[in-house]
Amino acid sequence: MKSVRVSVCLPVWQGVADLRRLLPALARQRLAGGFEIVAVDSSSTDGGFELLREHGARVERIAQRDFGHGRTRNQLARLARGESLVYLSQDALPVGDDFLAALVAPLSEAGVAAATARILPRDDDDPLTRRSVLDQPQAASEPRRHALSRAGLAALSPAERASRVAFDNVAAAYRAEVLRALPFPDVDFGEDAGWAELALERGHELAFEPKAVVLHAHRYDARTAWRRWRQDAAFQREAFGRRVRPGLGSALRGLVFELRRDWNFLRREGGLGLLPRALVLRTAQVGGAWAGSRGRIGPSSVASGARAGAE
Repeated sequence: MKSVRVSVCLPVWQGVADLRRLLPALARQRLAGGFEIVAVDSSSTDGGFELLREHGARVERIAQRDFGHGRTRNQLARLARGESLVYLSQDALPVGDDFLAALVAPLSEAGVAAATARILPRDDDDPLTRRSVLDQPQAASEPRRHALSRAGLAALSPAERASRVAFDNVAAAYRAEVLRALPFPDVDFGEDAGWAELALERGHELAFEPKAVVLHAHRYDARTAWRRWRQDAAFQREAFGRRVRPGLGSALRGLVFELRRDWNFLRREGGLGLLPRALVLRTAQVGGAWAGSRGRIGPSSVASGARAGAE
């Protein structure tokens, strides 16, 4: 089979509307050595499977019940032929025709095993959604490289450890040989952080490359915000021994902080009419983080989970 420099790997489900934006953006990419598109579709019924085939992608179908965040991405790695594997969420939209080239560029540096892209909101996202995205580390404009000292992750505080492995595969590139040797853990949540921890412990470096930009955001309501932040806080507690919101006092301070950020952002954006929604949304967000922070801190780590998934 003919090799290519890059394989764009897409886990897909009911994504035809997103794919109608994503596939033309990929078709415009300029990349020496060429690229292919491979996808694993979880039994979509919206025409996305056929659309991918029309754009020349190689697609495998699985039952929806067989999808797993790590498991399905490992299947994509086996399907791909590229030297570098670029994983994209179906609703991420690359900016510019040099996105792929910029994202895989750090992989040419000695020791760098993977790179993640800068994530920005879309112009038509509402102000509260935009503020949430722009406040994340993935929206930063300065490049970063992460590696470990000889003491490893164990020498770091829970917060430092969580920050070091905050690797987002909404848009990320991996050396194929490294990823096949260290596959994603088969977990319900946090497969990207789990892999990042394992890679760092094995002596690899991780890069954040802001020259590669994707537009990506989720508009949460109170119910989905509560669920999302509870899930993330539970992951932080179980994986890193870190309680994001350890008590009601912390939750209250977090709510005040979030609302102040919203007030300042909305005042600049001319959207102060959204403050009532901000109160509901941030209460759900902080409340979910408080709920997810409760419970026993287990002895397991992301890396041990990743090792189990690789065995």
